[in-house]
Amino acid sequence: MPLSLWMSLAAICAMGAMSPGPSLALVLRHTLGGGRAPGIAAAISHALGVGLYALLTVWGLGALIVRFPALFQAITWVGAGYLAWLGFKALRAGRGGALEGAAAATTRGQALREGLLVALGNPKLILFFVALLSQFVTPGMDPVAKAIIVATAMLIDGGWYVLVAVSLSHSRVLPWLQARAHWIHRATGVLLLGLALRVALGPLG
Repeated sequence: MPLSLWMSLAAICAMGAMSPGPSLALVLRHTLGGGRAPGIAAAISHALGVGLYALLTVWGLGALIVRFPALFQAITWVGAGYLAWLGFKALRAGRGGALEGAAAATTRGQALREGLLVALGNPKLILFFVALLSQFVTPGMDPVAKAIIVATAMLIDGGWYVLVAVSLSHSRVLPWLQARAHWIHRATGVLLLGLALRVALGPLG
């Protein structure tokens, strides 16, 4: 995979990981309720779930492109619509949203379990990955390139949420984020709408 194409993939994965939602709320809750270790545990197990979805999506997309190009195009358009909906939803979000963290007591084992369940229990991740990875998967792509795509999605997701957990364990960060939540939502919304447009235009070269 060319470096320029990988950088595009990494940027889009980072944007998806950073967008406020139930995953961020999960890491916030376990970090505030149990400290750094449960927050990191939730981040890592969530990343494993994301990696599994990315793996299933990448391996399925290659076959789908070859055997059912019209169906693949339809799924891509549905994915673009979903990304646009996420963008509008983020633009309309209030000041708190997913950045509000309830500090209920938690343990490392509970954090590991819930991090994985939040990822695997969210079928919208499959739709997000179809829209995202359709830009990078090509017929006949070699296994190494597919592995790079999966590893990138998983490591960026885990790295971002580990950073969130470590930062929030020093906790002047959360009030700062909450005060600026509406700007975070707006920036995320604009980026997601831009990604939806890019998906609708066709695969990246």
